[in-house]
Amino acid sequence: MSHSNDPYNPVPSDTQGNGHLNIFGEALIPCCYEPLTGYFRDGYCRTDQRDYGVHAVCAVMTQKFLEYSKSLGNDLMSHTPYFPGLKEGNKWCLCVTRWKEAYETGCAPLVVLEATHIRSLDLVTMDQLIPCAQIKIG
Repeated sequence: MSHSNDPYNPVPSDTQGNGHLNIFGEALIPCCYEPLTGYFRDGYCRTDQRDYGVHAVCAVMTQKFLEYSKSLGNDLMSHTPYFPGLKEGNKWCLCVTRWKEAYETGCAPLVVLEATHIRSLDLVTMDQLIPCAQIKIG
């Protein structure tokens, strides 16, 4: 796999979004294909200079977080022609700042660390993310 020296804008090496790095400096893995997530709607929490929200945290939705987000004016639960509506258990690429706000208020959803883009570390720390890691079984 070929990378540039810039982890935020690596040289793409395939057609699936890899070439971008996760918070461990390894190849970013997909977050979710159903519902299809990511700023680019390709299943990956990839980001670039066009993504002002930095949709880089792969989070596992909880009812507590969904209600928290709705209370702040971002209703992730309602289906629209352009948005599937999320429910508990869905994985979704969240804006880093929204995840951090939820973390600071005690309602952060779990995080899939290997699917969380390295750019998240511009705004949150490993010490914040790791305790919220979704544990893989098997």
